Amino acid sequence: MSECFTLKNFELYCGKTLSEAQIVYQTYGTLNDDRSNAILYPTSYGAQHSDIDWLIRPDGILDPTKYFVIIPNMFGNGLSTSPSNSDWGVFSHFDNVRAQKQLLEEVFQIDQLALIYGWSMGAQQAYHWGALYPEKVLRIAALCGTARTTDHNRIFLQSLRSALTADPAWNGTRFEAVPDRGFQAFARIYASWAASQAFYREKLYYPLGYTSLDDYLVRFWEASYRKRDPHNLLAMIQTWLDCDVSDNPIYQGDYQKALGAIQAKTLVMPATTDLYFTPEDCAAEAELLPNAEYHPIRSIWGHRAGNPYQSPDDEAFIRSHISTLLSH
Repeated sequence: MSECFTLKNFELYCGKTLSEAQIVYQTYGTLNDDRSNAILYPTSYGAQHSDIDWLIRPDGILDPTKYFVIIPNMFGNGLSTSPSNSDWGVFSHFDNVRAQKQLLEEVFQIDQLALIYGWSMGAQQAYHWGALYPEKVLRIAALCGTARTTDHNRIFLQSLRSALTADPAWNGTRFEAVPDRGFQAFARIYASWAASQAFYREKLYYPLGYTSLDDYLVRFWEASYRKRDPHNLLAMIQTWLDCDVSDNPIYQGDYQKALGAIQAKTLVMPATTDLYFTPEDCAAEAELLPNAEYHPIRSIWGHRAGNPYQSPDDEAFIRSHISTLLSH
């Protein structure tokens, strides 16, 4: 069962102070006596902990018989403080990471992490952790994510926001009803970017049990996002848009300095066909990290190669590299 950690008078980076902010989290495995086996696994866009914990198993990418894995749900995802359960909806990764640090210290007395494992927006949080608290992070696994959102990625995110808010249910501030047409457009934009052209050319949705491309778009993509409050989806888009590891009081916009401060042994793992976080963008960041190894996932699954619950080959590749990372 998930648990909830409450932060009193939590000051957000935007300047707003929340009298109470909450992080809902789930743990797996057992924390050892010297608290040296902790892995932090932040959530990705639209995901809650139950959506991403499939890889935590004895034969999985993260082994709960050896490690104590904590999944903190990021602000805006509908479990932790979000527009759907509070009167606020503007959050940054600076907020997420500071709140997570407080959770680790106050609830678990964890002072240093063996690993931060993050995919997509989880990788963004991992980079923020490494820059903000370099002495507290021994290893980072950044899968299909960058430390700063690129201009090309921003166009994608803006198109999602435009599609959702073009629905007639949007009154300029809030949705007054379920944005049916907005969800339909949103899901199709997302689907076109999340997997590669080769994925669709080879029609890999058929082996997954879908009867047509439209069936795949409706039953997988639309159904996934219709589970989420549209206000939360907008909040997480804004967090993603604003992602910049140097946008904080410590680095004050000096992006290279922020990346250069990350001391953790870092595994940079883009997918070769990712359209959000391209291998070229990830490789460029790896060059700025003092202790990075670059191992692209050679897959036609695109961005989804980094969360390969339907792709055993990609899972095996990631598991092998994570095992090597944790052994050093």
